[in-house]
Amino acid sequence: MRCRRSASRLFAATAFSLALSGCMQMSLDDLGEASPEIPAKLLSEMKKKGMSPDAPVLVRIFKMESELEVWKVDGSGKYALLKTFPMCRWSGKLGPKAKEGDRQASEGFYQVSASMLNPKSQFYLSFNLGYPNRLESALGYTGEALMVHGACSSSGCFALTDQGVGEIYSIVSRALKAGQGAFQVQAYPFRMTPENLAAHRRDPNMPFWKNLKEGYDIFEVRRREPQVAACNRKYVFDAEFKVGMLAAPLAACPERLDQPDQAVLAKARADDEKYREMAEKTFAPLAYQDGGMHPSFRALLASNGDLKLAQKVSNINYPISRPGAALADPFDSDE
Repeated sequence: MRCRRSASRLFAATAFSLALSGCMQMSLDDLGEASPEIPAKLLSEMKKKGMSPDAPVLVRIFKMESELEVWKVDGSGKYALLKTFPMCRWSGKLGPKAKEGDRQASEGFYQVSASMLNPKSQFYLSFNLGYPNRLESALGYTGEALMVHGACSSSGCFALTDQGVGEIYSIVSRALKAGQGAFQVQAYPFRMTPENLAAHRRDPNMPFWKNLKEGYDIFEVRRREPQVAACNRKYVFDAEFKVGMLAAPLAACPERLDQPDQAVLAKARADDEKYREMAEKTFAPLAYQDGGMHPSFRALLASNGDLKLAQKVSNINYPISRPGAALADPFDSDE
């Protein structure tokens, strides 16, 4: 039913609004022609930020906020944010993908190489995330062909406008052609803040999400790609194991030789303290009917209808997936 804006739900609504603060707002006129070449405006932005078009790239995806970030290495040798793209559609709910046909968009750490780019996708352009990764395969997760693509339609994928995916494709393909062997994609349920974690503390996926946050924290503090392995049924990051002792996803973790990163540990401790403070507050769970859509696209969908929006965001004659669910208030609840 429709959410009641009671005091008990106010903090959750406020937290969600803050998460979306600063989000771009757009009109149908903002949705320009798609191109697989890096636009001149974006090249100018790279130059302004001290980035070479050939520099390594990294992608972060956030479901709840419906945003995709593209990061590039700048003159300092660290990653810096180039651009945030609003996602037009993702499907399922918050949480990892576990089986074929569950409509879940995945969460985890992935490596995308040049062979995983598809310039002839039925959804304009796309790249395969590589789901299931090594850990997911070991856990018995099933499914395939989970993509980032255009056309604003999703069944386990992250869909953008043709214009958006065209820009992303041009950036990552340039980096791969310049010698980056593969770029990392980090897919999260939401921005891994103490507030968001506290709001979802009763979700059965919380142990998994706290594991994802370990890699998130490394990137937040060091602005470099975390090195990813797996053991004991979870991800391990930046691990240096004894010679000859390689991590296996389902096996107990072998002894590590490396010392903890004190700056990353300090962030984790501060976040945990804030988490405990926030956990005392009352939050209302977000109840997605089926995935999400960036608020800008939700507003366009509500005012223009799914057919007009679908025609504007893509040259592909393909309908927006489940427009009714995309329009649903994310604070809808049966409570």
